[in-house]
Amino acid sequence: LFHFQSSKGTRTPTQSQTRRPNPIVSICKMAVVSVFRGVAHGRLPLLQHPPQLPATSISARPRKLNFRSRGFTLFARYSQAQDLFTSRLQDGIENLPKLVEDIVQTSINTGPRGAFRLAQGIQAVIGVGGEWLADVSKSTNSSAGLSTQMQLGLLSPLYLRRLFERMGATYIKLGQFIASAPTLFPPEYVQEFQYCFDRAPAIPFEEVQKILREELGRPIDSVYEYVDPTPIASASIAQVHGARLRGSQEDVVIKVLKPGIEDILVADLNFVYIVARILEFLNPELSRASLVGIVKDIKESMLEEVDFNKEAVNIESFRRYLEAMGLTRQATAPKVYPQCSTRRVLTMERLYGVPLTDLDSISSLVSSPETSLITALNVWFGSLLACETFHADVHAGNLWLLRDGRIGFLDFGIVGRISPKTWAAMEVFLASIATEEYESMASALIEMGATNKDVDSMAFARDLEKIFSSIQDLDTEIVVAAARGTNTNTTAVSANVVVDERQMNALFLDVVRVSESYGLRFPREFALLMKQLLYFDRYTRLLAPNMNMLQDQRITIVSNRSSSNRNIYQ
Repeated sequence: LFHFQSSKGTRTPTQSQTRRPNPIVSICKMAVVSVFRGVAHGRLPLLQHPPQLPATSISARPRKLNFRSRGFTLFARYSQAQDLFTSRLQDGIENLPKLVEDIVQTSINTGPRGAFRLAQGIQAVIGVGGEWLADVSKSTNSSAGLSTQMQLGLLSPLYLRRLFERMGATYIKLGQFIASAPTLFPPEYVQEFQYCFDRAPAIPFEEVQKILREELGRPIDSVYEYVDPTPIASASIAQVHGARLRGSQEDVVIKVLKPGIEDILVADLNFVYIVARILEFLNPELSRASLVGIVKDIKESMLEEVDFNKEAVNIESFRRYLEAMGLTRQATAPKVYPQCSTRRVLTMERLYGVPLTDLDSISSLVSSPETSLITALNVWFGSLLACETFHADVHAGNLWLLRDGRIGFLDFGIVGRISPKTWAAMEVFLASIATEEYESMASALIEMGATNKDVDSMAFARDLEKIFSSIQDLDTEIVVAAARGTNTNTTAVSANVVVDERQMNALFLDVVRVSESYGLRFPREFALLMKQLLYFDRYTRLLAPNMNMLQDQRITIVSNRSSSNRNIYQ
């Protein structure tokens, strides 16, 4: 590199030339080094930054080089943009085979059911699109003009929720996931998709009988002496019927997966996964938001919920936890009958009781509703560490006071798994709520949230104080009904609490919104934990209005058990 070819042959630079390098020589040397560096990093050499002139040449012609330096600056910026584009292009080319492989493999797994779901999807889009056009025509005739929601079209919260409902079980479950994950989705969508929790239509009993015969492999009357044709409950993916076992005469409930649900889920979720992969491929910035990771989380959660074998495992794990901790006299979960349970049918012990929101019935069963609530809290908090999973859906329909005075935990289709890091931060967070130490609360949330920038913890603490001071101002709507007996002069009084999902989520959304303004992103289990705490807060307002859930010494929130105990009950 230090030799130059001329018409007179090859010569070596002299000592004086070495002391005062030729500017052209310096540029050539730096250009060659730049080429090798570019090749080593897999980038095209023409898109590298131009070399700087040596100091000796800068002093020779200052005005002209000053002009050139400005040109170099502009060229450098242009080169940076080219370099970024080229880098992304090369990354895209490298990732393209993997993307194609994923699409092909996912399409193979989906099979012909994908085409059927595509036709249904087109029909749903046309239907909701017609509703939107009708609403647009009404709005254009008014002086107010089109609202923001109308301008968004089918992507607005309202019309997207309607589209999900038309698309069926998968998208209803997806809507429920959106409604339960305010850490991942905008507040407008979280609030609108609360409607997805409404009761789903039941399938005919004849279809239930067909599924039972197929899954059990024998006549229904050889297993059950009686099956009630009227369902106890019907959800988006399953419905529940009361029954009695033949022989033992035990009362049971049968949870039956609705026909075709699993195929629909697989087809729909594979489609959503492909769309997410393509979006991340076209816009790598979306990978920072873990779009594909979120879709995988949704897919895993939904497919677990339609596998009743996994729900049976969750129930048995919780029952072993109760036995190991000596809590079987305080709480229970339904016993599973594996001999008449499959992936699509789950037969469980029937528990009789009332929801924790039915104050009148609870008062007739136990002398102290407050004690029952404390029991429920201690059992649930204990399961966070001492059980492989925790119950992540303790709304009133799934948390009962049983006739024998125990607490009944029902429906383990939605469970959570908490990491040691999240729980350690959560303990500090809960203790800070109880003591109103907002600086500690801010530090705990910062520790829990993923962020790449420094957070002003003092300002964050002040914002949290404003939010949590509003908890005491929340309205608790208690409905009291009185009825006088027809043959007596006695009056029966019944009280119940109305759990407003929107109000509960609005409070949590405030926490999430403020946290996100500081660059924090929380794990999904944090949202699950917070939602359960809000449920318990409502139960406390009804059953023990004078009790502070997070400060009462009878409630054990901060566990003194080692996290290694979690594996004992798996």
